[in-house]
Amino acid sequence: MTLCILVFLLLTVIFIAQQNDLLAVSMLFGIYSLLLATLFVLMDAADVAMTETVIGAGVSSVLLIAAVAATTRKELCSKGRPVLALLVVFFVGAAMLYGTMELPLYGDVTAMPHQHVAPRYIADSPSEIGISNMVSSILASYRGYDTLGEITVIFCAAVGVLLLLGYHGDDGKNLEEPGDVAPLKFHMILRVIVKLMTPIILMFGFYIQFHGEISPGGGFQAGALIASAFFLHALVFGLKKARAVTPPIFLQITAATGVLVFAGTGIVCQLMGGDYLDYNALHSNAITGQHIGIWLIELGVCLTVVSVMLILFLNFARRVGP
Repeated sequence: MTLCILVFLLLTVIFIAQQNDLLAVSMLFGIYSLLLATLFVLMDAADVAMTETVIGAGVSSVLLIAAVAATTRKELCSKGRPVLALLVVFFVGAAMLYGTMELPLYGDVTAMPHQHVAPRYIADSPSEIGISNMVSSILASYRGYDTLGEITVIFCAAVGVLLLLGYHGDDGKNLEEPGDVAPLKFHMILRVIVKLMTPIILMFGFYIQFHGEISPGGGFQAGALIASAFFLHALVFGLKKARAVTPPIFLQITAATGVLVFAGTGIVCQLMGGDYLDYNALHSNAITGQHIGIWLIELGVCLTVVSVMLILFLNFARRVGP
């Protein structure tokens, strides 16, 4: 099964390289993401598969299609022969293939990562962190610094988009937004389906958020799911209604709040006598302190992810013509 998916992935990449229709390329990228998510599931990486499905196949496809609608559908082909580009691709690809020769075989239990920190996580995580989902214990507790850096990068992405695309002090209320035309809203079947699916997607997102300690999920996955519900609603009912529910100034505040909640949790740990992001200091019982700390930082991650994804979507979509 894994080999079949790898073959389909290779075929999809070949089709993408041969396409001049950018809309078709955007759709093929969505197919590629779905195949990749299936591969992650087969490799028991359910957390990554969930994120790839929502962001890779869903959100990214929407943003790519919006970019195509704002520019042009056909790729402008170069009249010359890109010999230099072909050589660069060839040598870079050869270097990457050569680098993979040094990697351990897939599933090799004698590989260095499996002999270094992995045994300690497997042996000590249940007693030190007290949650059954080892992925969450590693990302939220053992590697809390790394996760804080990741969420800070996501926040900086939103700041970069606002700086590049501009921010209007009136939140765009007085601007004519061609995206508000929303021709999909005239399809009764789509309207009914979206009204039925939106609360289900939101509830599933909240389930992933608050159930992430004992099952695949957490702030990143939940944030992507919750944001996708707003995307779906905006595509059918128009940007004006979406902006009414999530005003740009509100999204900017919540994006910063999520980072502050994460970083502030570490400061509280220090004030209570522990190290930065040492959740044991949050409660007299170390396991309870771990649960409190993980819950807080996952909430911060979710707030930032939802807000940043909506900022990206609304700022791109409002510039797309009918």
